[in-house]
Amino acid sequence: FLSTQVIEVYVGENAHLELNCLEETHFKNTRVSNVYIEQQANSRVNHNVITLHNGVTRNRLDLVFKGEGAECHCNGCVVADKQQHVDNNTLIDHQVPHCTSNELYKYVLDDHAVGAFAGRVLVRQEAQKTSSQETNQNLCAAKTARMYTQPMLEIYADDVKCAHGSTVGQLNDAALFYMQQRGISLKEAKLLLEFAFVNEVIDKMELEPLRDRLHHLVEKRFRGELNKCEGCQLCK
Repeated sequence: FLSTQVIEVYVGENAHLELNCLEETHFKNTRVSNVYIEQQANSRVNHNVITLHNGVTRNRLDLVFKGEGAECHCNGCVVADKQQHVDNNTLIDHQVPHCTSNELYKYVLDDHAVGAFAGRVLVRQEAQKTSSQETNQNLCAAKTARMYTQPMLEIYADDVKCAHGSTVGQLNDAALFYMQQRGISLKEAKLLLEFAFVNEVIDKMELEPLRDRLHHLVEKRFRGELNKCEGCQLCK
C-alpha cells in the first residue's frame, strides 16, 4: 500500500515552530512525504524527522529563507534493517542575508537495509553573511547494508561561513571489546553503541515528553520489539 503526505508551512516574522515527523509504519508500506517551509525575518524552525519502522520511504524537505535573521535546525534519524529503504532529500535555499541553517542526519542500517541522503544548501548571491552547517553520519551494522550520501553546497555569495561533511562507518571493534571485557554481552554492547549514536538527534527535540518517549521507542526498536505489534498477525 501507498501513503503520501504534503505539509506546507509559512513561518511569520519572529515566529517559532517545531515540527516533528515520526514514522512507524509497516514493511509493506511505501511512503512519500514532502515538507515545504518558508521563513520570514527572525523566525526559527526546528524540524525533526524520525524513521523507526517502514518499508520504502522517501522524505523531501524544501526550506526557503525569505527574511533576514532567520534560523533553522533540520535533524533526521533513521533506524532500518531487513529490506527497508529510506531516502532523505533536503534543499535549504538561502535567498537573503544573515540567515543560519544547521542539518544533522544520522542513519543506523542493518541486514540488507539501504539508506540515501542528498542534502543541497543553496546560497544565492544576495545572501551575504550566511552561516550553514550540513552533516550526515552513518553507521552500517552489517556488511550487507548500503548507504549512499551526497551533501552539496552551491554558493554564489563571497562572505559566508559554510561547511558540509559525511561519514560512513561500522561499529568500533575496540569499543565493543572494551565493553565485553567489563561483562557486557556483545549484543548489549552493540545496542548501547547504536543507541548512543542516534541520541544526538533525539536530544535536539525541544518537546521533553516526546523526547523521552522516543528514547524508549528507539531502544525497543534496536531490541527488535517494534517489529510486531501485540495481537497483530501480519508480521508473523
